[in-house]
Amino acid sequence: MRDLAAGIRHLADGQRWVLRHGRWFGFGLLPALITLVGYAAALVVLAFWADDATTWATPFADGWSSPWQGLFRGLLTAVLFGGGLLLAVLTFAAVTLLVGQPFYESLAERVDVTEGGAPDAPDIPLWRELWLSLRDSLRVLVRVVAWGIALFALGFIPFVGQTVVPVVGFCVSGFFLALELTAVAFQRRAVPLRERLRLLRGRMMLTLGFGVPLVLLFLVPLLAVFAMPGAVAGATLLVRDLLPAQEETPEPVTAPGLPNLRKD
Repeated sequence: MRDLAAGIRHLADGQRWVLRHGRWFGFGLLPALITLVGYAAALVVLAFWADDATTWATPFADGWSSPWQGLFRGLLTAVLFGGGLLLAVLTFAAVTLLVGQPFYESLAERVDVTEGGAPDAPDIPLWRELWLSLRDSLRVLVRVVAWGIALFALGFIPFVGQTVVPVVGFCVSGFFLALELTAVAFQRRAVPLRERLRLLRGRMMLTLGFGVPLVLLFLVPLLAVFAMPGAVAGATLLVRDLLPAQEETPEPVTAPGLPNLRKD
């Protein structure tokens, strides 16, 4: 329970950090706004064309009598739009991080500087940073899709599908959202994806305490935009908790002719 509370605290501290540093809040808001506009346009197009797409994809239902044809195609249209909306929620953070890579890297660096013990930024070109972010995001997306298919299938089990599966679904979404948001701070420390997964799984309650409340916030599009800068700041604090700065042990000082007094 202590780790769960610590995860929630990191999320709250991240939001407080950006509110105390208003310039960085606006700085981190811009990529989220750009992504929101793009997603909104895509969902509007989907809403207008979903019915036509369903009709095109189900020619076998053309001869069905009323009301079965309308009910069947209406259900498929709702599923299509709902799937698009769910995909938008699940990928919003990843796309925003990709769009705002330079913004959020600067934000994470500033959080590290203010908190002390900032690591040196990796000396790699911007295009390579973007490629690494895209590659890791695609790998995470594959895992998200696999979990989504499994949970969708389990959802048909009576009672379990209506009680346990939704809870597990929120936990899985929270874990992967935390994984995406910590990517900026982890990447600054040159931590590969496999190691990130190991670290986050090793402190699962800490990860869920940070990620699950964010999932609830991100279900509301406008809240997702305004919470994004603080989420990146909080994720940086979370990474600092997972990878505490190690104090350097000074080398023992010896004088000529005297033995080394260090105890192994």
